[in-house]
Amino acid sequence: MARPQAGAELPVAIVGAGFSGTLLAINLLRNGMRVVVIERDEAQIAKGLAFGTRRPEHLLNVRASNMSAFPDDTGHFLRWMGFSDAEQANRFVPRLAYGHYLREQLLDALAAAPGRADVRQGEAVSASFAPDAVTLTLASGETVRCRGLVLALGNLPPSRLPQLADLPGDLHIRNPWQPGAIEGLGDDDHVVLLGSGLTTVDVVLALDAAGFRGRITALSRRGLKPHGHAESGPAVGAVARPAARGSQLVREVRARAAEIGWRAAIDELRPHTQDLWRGHDESAQRRLLRHLRPYWDIHRHRLAPPAAARIAALEEEGRLRFVAGKVTGAEASDGAARISWRARRSDRIETVTAQRIISCIGPEGDITRSHDPLLRDLIEQGRVRPDAHRLGLDVDAAGHVRDAGGEPQNQLFAAGPLTKGEGWEIVAVPDIRRQVWSLARYLANAHWVGGEGL
Repeated sequence: MARPQAGAELPVAIVGAGFSGTLLAINLLRNGMRVVVIERDEAQIAKGLAFGTRRPEHLLNVRASNMSAFPDDTGHFLRWMGFSDAEQANRFVPRLAYGHYLREQLLDALAAAPGRADVRQGEAVSASFAPDAVTLTLASGETVRCRGLVLALGNLPPSRLPQLADLPGDLHIRNPWQPGAIEGLGDDDHVVLLGSGLTTVDVVLALDAAGFRGRITALSRRGLKPHGHAESGPAVGAVARPAARGSQLVREVRARAAEIGWRAAIDELRPHTQDLWRGHDESAQRRLLRHLRPYWDIHRHRLAPPAAARIAALEEEGRLRFVAGKVTGAEASDGAARISWRARRSDRIETVTAQRIISCIGPEGDITRSHDPLLRDLIEQGRVRPDAHRLGLDVDAAGHVRDAGGEPQNQLFAAGPLTKGEGWEIVAVPDIRRQVWSLARYLANAHWVGGEGL
């Protein structure tokens, strides 16, 4: 597969300026490339959804020591924060601070590359492909010609549960980050959160910090909640990639957890997780998603210790409960919502009244259900297709997007969470920074140099 010529005058276009798109742009500029970045929401530029929060109680879920934007300078973020000793490196800092860090890196990169970068606020709605260029059309009618197009759209918005389709927008909040999502509640009110993962924890902490003293119920299929990090960083050495697969691999990891603790057993797998995923065939990957994914997620994607402690305290006070079940229906009644669910492994139906239902069910993975105009256009052209598990786009290991016939394309790439089907673990900063580092060097046809995990 031939790569684009680095000497071309046209820029690389990146659609999406969250973490993935911003960091890819920075790396391309560092490699001497021309770049144009297009983002529909100006407030999200160089922050994205993850780091755009303004709430100080929302902490990073990764230690400061592992949050450098650059794999060739792993202490960069620590120096930016002014942290030096081991105790400070173990801190979990507010995500808004990391948003400022990322934006500053982009501004520095732009200043160091005069005339080579352009950041535009706008919505890309279609793309046309010719042998020598790609032409993007924005909603405004403006066009952008580029030598290659990278989709860095982040996580797609969650789909609405059909069981809640008849509820008005003031009772059912589909987007937990929308303005007013947690406002207007009284201390006698009841809030139901759909989902029990990291987004749910964010909403619980935001409600608590805003002074809400009512009841909170977090409802998910299994009722699982994320575990917390240890107070100090993992002390794990390099281990060889496990040779076992499937259920045998699960047994070996469990045995290793009994020997060294579950956190260390998971952490020492981190350098190998993507290769382990790729080493399983489609059927085995499907079984992992069906049976193991919820348990992997709560052990792998952990809470900062202060967040975990606050969640435990709210449970002990009786203000927060996690329940397992499946929503069966909901209706509006006297300014509130009556929501029913079937308890897990039971025929029992529980019905409660809530003054607010907030969806925290995580992103949509199936691109065919997305309303994003550019994705819709590319689907209609046969330029993109879902991956086998409908976790995002079908891409190869280098980031080329495969067309409807399964062929990788030289002018169309993807980065970030939309590539989850290829590598599985591609949602955290340490994974994405390696991915965009490699993609930038590929697009620039740069010589290989050392770096974290490379």
